[in-house]
Amino acid sequence: MHPVIIFEREIILRRDNGQLAKADFEAVKNQNPVERYFEEKSTDMQVLVLLSKDKLPDEYQSITLRDYFASHSEEENFIAFRARALASWYKDTVFCSLCGTKLKSHDRLTAMTCPSCGKTVFPRISPCIIVLVYKDNKILLARHVQRNQDIYACIAGFIEAGESAEEAVKREIKEEVGINVKNIQYKGSQSWPFPDQLMLGYTAEYESGDIVLQKEEIADAQWFDPDNCPASPKPGSIAYRLIHGEI
Repeated sequence: MHPVIIFEREIILRRDNGQLAKADFEAVKNQNPVERYFEEKSTDMQVLVLLSKDKLPDEYQSITLRDYFASHSEEENFIAFRARALASWYKDTVFCSLCGTKLKSHDRLTAMTCPSCGKTVFPRISPCIIVLVYKDNKILLARHVQRNQDIYACIAGFIEAGESAEEAVKREIKEEVGINVKNIQYKGSQSWPFPDQLMLGYTAEYESGDIVLQKEEIADAQWFDPDNCPASPKPGSIAYRLIHGEI
């Protein structure tokens, strides 16, 4: 089994770096209030979701999932990120959107079902684009209003109804920094369960226009030398991999 203990955007680990076991669930649960416990047979996963971590026993620690992602294997990251995504989805998915009846867990699938009208609700995924724009030998990085103020990152945004991912790339760049791009190239993807994004990574080339900021979204945007970038997202994230040429 793959035991996982989650609190908000953090994961609970043993301080001795040992693998969590069912006994660890009991030790943590006995000291802290629990929001939910669930299992998923297809991934062999057991998840304990905490309401508080204020009384963690001394042999445990919490780290952010961002830090965890940068230092663990793809398999470990998949389990941790899926646990976080499902925990968020279960919390938000309580009543049937058609008839208002309280939903219950599906007996075979990772889903919720309505005992009244039969509607089945599956975990949601929100597709997003994230794009690194090149102009000559420089890259476009932006400081976002709603994020850490010292971090410069790629342009990103949700794909809207009816759009292709490539259309979303063009629209988001035009809206946020006022320029037009061409030669859009897909580079890779990453689950980002905060709460349910699937990030589709792209590069693009500058075509025309001057930088004009969308003030409610972007605090600053500039062209930078890739070898002399300001503070950027942490290793492991698709933003970091785009900026540093890892994909």
